[in-house]
Amino acid sequence: MNHDFRQRPLSPAQARVLATLMEKARTVPDSYPLTLNSLHSGCNQKSSRDPVMNLSEADISAAIDTLRETSLVIESSGSRVTRYEHNFQRAVGVPEQSAVLLGLLMLRGPQTAGELRINADRWYKFLDIASVEAFLEELAERSDEKGGPLVVLLPKAPGAREARWAHLLCGAVEVPESCSPSPAVPGVDTALAERVAQLEARVEQLEKTLRELGA
Repeated sequence: MNHDFRQRPLSPAQARVLATLMEKARTVPDSYPLTLNSLHSGCNQKSSRDPVMNLSEADISAAIDTLRETSLVIESSGSRVTRYEHNFQRAVGVPEQSAVLLGLLMLRGPQTAGELRINADRWYKFLDIASVEAFLEELAERSDEKGGPLVVLLPKAPGAREARWAHLLCGAVEVPESCSPSPAVPGVDTALAERVAQLEARVEQLEKTLRELGA
């Protein structure tokens, strides 16, 4: 049965523990599953984390206990030291590519499709940005029968060229007022506004093509 994050969203600590296990399973397979000490270091590392956190071992143990209840994390047997591994794909019911994107969003916060493709390099090599976007759109349109959407496309921030995606595993995302769409202003030439929007879209498409050619 798929975990329903609308009924039981993750806490920030649980999301960090889960995503760290997902990361280390792919980047350091020889050291995986992780001991509590290794998990503690991974959760609190300064690189590839947004926000940087300072979780205690007690915080991590409490998060693990809750994650085990929902089968998102399982305890590894056959070792003198207790080790932990994630069970994300099976518990949530998503393919590897979707799990990679969700793990990155939990670890690094909201990102554009282009940033996700770059940051995923050690986890999974996506063919192009279009494939990243396809999996994100599939997660955003996930049916209620499967537990509902797991990501959302945020309104484009002022001055940003591309909109960022955020995960919904910790519940609904609060959008800062500065990122909210501006109300229509009376008297503005709508034809000009539409032309500017079209030009911006063409520039984004050209930049996307150049990135793909240079990849």
